Amino acid sequence: MRFSSTTFALAVIGAAALGTAFLVTGSRAAEEAVKIPAPLVDEANPPAGSETIVLAGGCFWGVQAVFQHVEGVESAVSGYSGGKVANPAYEDVSTGTTGHAESVQVKFDPKKVSLGQILQVYFSVAHNPTELNYQGPDEGTQYRSAIFYTSDEQKKVAEAYIAQLNKAGAYPAPIVTEVTGFSAFYPAEDYHQDYAFLHPEQPYIAYNDLPKVDHLRSFFPKVWRDKPVLVMAKAS
Repeated sequence: MRFSSTTFALAVIGAAALGTAFLVTGSRAAEEAVKIPAPLVDEANPPAGSETIVLAGGCFWGVQAVFQHVEGVESAVSGYSGGKVANPAYEDVSTGTTGHAESVQVKFDPKKVSLGQILQVYFSVAHNPTELNYQGPDEGTQYRSAIFYTSDEQKKVAEAYIAQLNKAGAYPAPIVTEVTGFSAFYPAEDYHQDYAFLHPEQPYIAYNDLPKVDHLRSFFPKVWRDKPVLVMAKAS
């Protein structure tokens, strides 16, 4: 989500001229959603209570916004995972040197939404899993596609689903999503939380992230929730 003040100003001018908000940074545009089949393998024995998985797929603003609108999700927190530095700051992660990916910690009730459904949303509308170390206008290892699993069964379901989608040719290129064990998650700074909800008219959000939420509502009406579950609302 990094962009210069000049780029931002041009985006605002263009938005006013066209009557809509948009942002193009560099040479890449926003990602398109892809309709994909449901996973053939899902959790056989989900936990009795809440379940947690950490998902990375580009700028965490959009990924968080998507999962905040999924019924059964109890919280979706933006943060950093997969790196070698404890308690990293956004400025450090943005350099690409800490090893972290911008991630979202998704806590959900498997009785209301299954792990398979969470992953279908993740692969379909939350990001493009075929892009290596970039998503749309954002580049760097901090924007990589990654699943940080918290159980062996999560690993099994994720790997089986990736194999299924690749075999079916669901995308024009192979999936590059990392599937790796969870080690640590560090919540991002408060100003990053609920960012898309709080700033819907910002050009970056309007162009890159709000379409993801619209695709969720269109593609997955059975798990759509109109009122998002917010982080800062619980903190206040």
